[in-house]
Amino acid sequence: MLQPNGKEDNQRHGTRHGPGTEPAAGFKTSSYWLETVEPAPQLPTDPLSNVDCVVVGSGYTGLSSAIEIARGGRSVMVLDSGDAGSGCSTRNGGQISTSIKPSVNALAQKHGLERARAIRSEGQTALDWIEDFVAREQIDCDFNRCGRFHAAHAPRQFEQLVEQSKELRSEGIEAQVVTRHEQHAELGTDAYYGGVVFPRHASVNAARLHRGFLQAALGAGVHVTPNCAVTGITKTRDGFDVETERGAVSARDVVVATNGYTSALTPWMQRRVIPIGSYVITTEELPTELVDKLFPTNRIASDTCKVVYYYRATPDRKRIMFGGRVTASETDPAKSAPKLFDDMCRIFPELRSYGISHAWQGTVAYSFDELAHTGVQDGIHYAMGYCGSGVSMAGYLGMRMGQKVLGRREGRTAFDGLPFPTRPLYSGKPWFLPAAVAWYRWQDRRQHRKAAAMA
Repeated sequence: MLQPNGKEDNQRHGTRHGPGTEPAAGFKTSSYWLETVEPAPQLPTDPLSNVDCVVVGSGYTGLSSAIEIARGGRSVMVLDSGDAGSGCSTRNGGQISTSIKPSVNALAQKHGLERARAIRSEGQTALDWIEDFVAREQIDCDFNRCGRFHAAHAPRQFEQLVEQSKELRSEGIEAQVVTRHEQHAELGTDAYYGGVVFPRHASVNAARLHRGFLQAALGAGVHVTPNCAVTGITKTRDGFDVETERGAVSARDVVVATNGYTSALTPWMQRRVIPIGSYVITTEELPTELVDKLFPTNRIASDTCKVVYYYRATPDRKRIMFGGRVTASETDPAKSAPKLFDDMCRIFPELRSYGISHAWQGTVAYSFDELAHTGVQDGIHYAMGYCGSGVSMAGYLGMRMGQKVLGRREGRTAFDGLPFPTRPLYSGKPWFLPAAVAWYRWQDRRQHRKAAAMA
């Protein structure tokens, strides 16, 4: 859990009200992934006073752009208000999809068919790019093209998945329909009504991937200063004056890579992204035969609920990681953990007798049109709004943004020039979110009850 100073809260929480009914006491409210990496390297505590480019944010996006710019021959400094990568880059579920949520038809109605297809293809490009980046930089992060099982939570949703799979195959995206009768070969549960397998989707250790980005950036000569918040950005005749907690910096270019942590530092951007907390738990170590039963193919998994759940076995196949949103309003991991545990056990009743070891939260950024966005506003480069599917897209668009800073034509993407919408009266605090989440959760519960009644 991020505290106001950006530090990790490693407190232990949890109580057991009866054997086998609650997650075990003593779980940590910190990301499980962080325990799988060595301590971070020693980083400078003070910023430089003059660089070619300042990057605000040290997650996948910021480090990827910094690597590209530094390897292009310019001096680069990355600044972050917290520890390097303390945002969602080390707090996500380690699932990588093709990222683009709107369908070709939905996009074509707004942007034309050719642009729609180009936008959709960027999702596949981003996934291929992250695989190539991991291999090229020799990052030990358990990257695996394991595939995803996307499960239907009601019969009607299965019918929709079947129709959607036909459309996806026409785009060249592999999608294999799995009936409820065949479901146990993919996922050890009776909670769903079949689904679709996307064999090209991938899994990764989120923190190890971030560490790989960080090591590549340091190797390229990037100056990374964590725990040094940027407090102001002022455009000048020659570039920018960047105010920080530890002094001023002059820079020719500025990159903002804050995604779900975008603040009033950049109000125009803050008005265009919707910060949403996503909550994750990890079980204690499980018997090998149980993990094999629940995840026989080692695929990552998600479902068709409006308030989506996502889950997987950890890379060592000793634990189950389960994520989603369990409350209408934002809460904290100590409170979300028991609710997530109940939802996990609804899908996998066998886990009821086991406890959880970790519970944490990260903040993603949605956009009003469900698309990622990248561009330049008032001279400041940005990429953000990955809509919960940013593990590959963040690094990919960060790289493209770096190419744009260098003035290279290959930096262009299908997202360039798209309108970045906001809404009247919206200033970056999603007052409407609790009502929307409550409505979606009610719809999900209704569909669950209807499906159960028909079974």
